Amino acid sequence: MRRRELVLAGLSWPVLGLWGANGNARAAQAAGASASAGEGEGALQGGGKFDDGTVPALASALAAQPFRAQSKQLPASLEKIGYDQYRSIRYNPDRALWRAQGLPFQAQFFHRGFFFRDRVDIFEVADGRASPVTYKPEQFRFDGTAAPRENDLGYAGFRLHAPINRADYFDEVCAFLGASYFRAVAKGQAYGLSARGLALKTADPAGEEFPVFRAFWLQRPARGENKAVVHALMDSPSVAGAFRFEIVPGAETVFDVSARLYPRVALDRVGIAPLTSMYQFDASDRHGIDDYRPAVHDSDGLALINGRDEQIWRPLHNPSTVQESAFEDRGPRGYGLMQRKRAFADYADSEAHYERRPSLWVEPKGDWGEGSVRLIEIPTADEFHDNIVAYWRPAQPLAAGREHRYDYRLHWCDRHEWKPALARVTDTRIGAAGKGVRRVVIDLQGGTPAALPAGSEPRAVVSASQGRVSNAVAHAMPGREAWRIAFELDPEQERSIELRARLEDARGPLSETWLYRWTA
Repeated sequence: MRRRELVLAGLSWPVLGLWGANGNARAAQAAGASASAGEGEGALQGGGKFDDGTVPALASALAAQPFRAQSKQLPASLEKIGYDQYRSIRYNPDRALWRAQGLPFQAQFFHRGFFFRDRVDIFEVADGRASPVTYKPEQFRFDGTAAPRENDLGYAGFRLHAPINRADYFDEVCAFLGASYFRAVAKGQAYGLSARGLALKTADPAGEEFPVFRAFWLQRPARGENKAVVHALMDSPSVAGAFRFEIVPGAETVFDVSARLYPRVALDRVGIAPLTSMYQFDASDRHGIDDYRPAVHDSDGLALINGRDEQIWRPLHNPSTVQESAFEDRGPRGYGLMQRKRAFADYADSEAHYERRPSLWVEPKGDWGEGSVRLIEIPTADEFHDNIVAYWRPAQPLAAGREHRYDYRLHWCDRHEWKPALARVTDTRIGAAGKGVRRVVIDLQGGTPAALPAGSEPRAVVSASQGRVSNAVAHAMPGREAWRIAFELDPEQERSIELRARLEDARGPLSETWLYRWTA
């Protein structure tokens, strides 16, 4: 199978690349949550009275105790199954939670096995009380795999369904599966990039730590309600956390997220609201690529609006070595990994349909203070592994022994309009321009430049941290409401150069700011 997804009863899920099959957690006895062997090894007792303070209290109490790892042991019939066998285990949709009640959302569950060995406990919340959703083998269809005899193994995760493309069909809207990862789609989209609860020590040579969602509480939706509410308990050796997700599907699917973190130790390599995606190649970096397709990626750029109200576009790159970029800021207005190319011809892939992958924009709520948006680009030789990570890192470590709260909104969308008067970057192309010299071409579309009268002369403003830039020009594209910036870069033996460009006239910027790290 050439594609990079695991297709699980309608769910496309990326094969673990940066994904964490490790970093597992087990909720210790805390604030009414306890392990009970009578209900399955590692089962979390999270039933009883429930309100918005329940999971934060569990997380705070859990963080006050030493971390205890959850057992990964599975029944013999599941212990060594592979991809095809795991794919054959499918939840029976007739048994979906809330299906019989005719409610606006339905929940289905993932079986444990293959990469997804961690136990996840699920509870339903109704009328102020939480009740466990108990695993039973008969909830699943096993085709070619022996059904386990054990009851209450717990689940690997869950997914929510709701009418999003047609009023008479419950489409898959989002799924939580693996470590603290989750994905969603808007109307007409297919799964692509992921979000997760927290990133710790990403790209650290000593190894990344992957917190896991240990348990979920699914609030029963009211009849006619257009939102689903999910609570999650997170744990890892360094931190426990409580998350609340309010999910509204539609033409743009929106998650309102409240994250409360309780570090056991000071967190200095922490990523808030992390996004994970895949970028293999596009027109700017086809060196060594032997592929019929013009581009392969789930996202093609990092977009930012910083606290100074500057709109920035940073095209993604598949580097030869791991690259980490920091965009220092105070009070960021937003950032996201975006998929701007939306035509089938941009990818010419009739299987993957990368033109249908979501963009994901993070909108902070409140003042996040000083810090930086971090972008990590990891070399990849294929489309099977996620190799791009973006997140917010606070300037100061998160202190142990206290609560740290971050609220934000996630927009799963086709595109996001920020400043319509500014032209947006549509393409970045880089190629040879003589011995050792590179020619850089940036195409822009829309905004004020598209409506400039004849005779207007916007200029290209280009700079480089090192090397030498020459022959920078800007001109309108014939037959199109678009502009092009072009220049030549002589690296002068430098191995890494930060580039900056935008379109301006006497009044100021006419385009967003294009940033790029060129590497030899």
